[in-house]
Amino acid sequence: MRRRWIWWLIAVVVLVGAPVAWYVGSPLFINRTVTEEFPMTAKATLPEGMTREQAESELMEASKKTSAASETMPATAVATLAKGSFTDADSFHKGSGTALVARVGSDRVLRLEEFRVTNGPDLYVYLAVHPQPRSRTELEQGHVSLGRLKGNIGSQNYSIPESVRLESHQSVVIYCRRFHVVFSTATLQPVQ
Repeated sequence: MRRRWIWWLIAVVVLVGAPVAWYVGSPLFINRTVTEEFPMTAKATLPEGMTREQAESELMEASKKTSAASETMPATAVATLAKGSFTDADSFHKGSGTALVARVGSDRVLRLEEFRVTNGPDLYVYLAVHPQPRSRTELEQGHVSLGRLKGNIGSQNYSIPESVRLESHQSVVIYCRRFHVVFSTATLQPVQ
């Protein structure tokens, strides 16, 4: 009788535990790749004789330089405001790629390029006041959510609300809300 009760207990634990274990563990070995083009809004204008692909190429090249790029595009079209490189939060939560803040017309966009981060459940993209938060406490000094991470690999765009003061936010953070863990950060440096 006692043995039967133990088997029932094991069966209940497996039935309840398996879905929970899958939810928590599956993101660690399942990747989600996103490939979004750089947004060119209707408000943005391209220089005469330049295609959208050429403008995107110019922006990609400008994001790789540490000094100001020569002005080949009108200031109203696309301007790089800040950028930074993602770094690992610890030996398990790793990230790489570039965070780029750009003005496209009158809109501001956070662009993640050549981006890769350890996957996890409930990941979000934050702009943080702290220059390189590694803990929940440092993140709670001030942050704004730009939404759920679209994919743990690939180029992607996030709209930055007009109410956000960029000069107050010094980093981009990939954060797991469910377990309150920082996965990766990119300290933003203004582009002159």
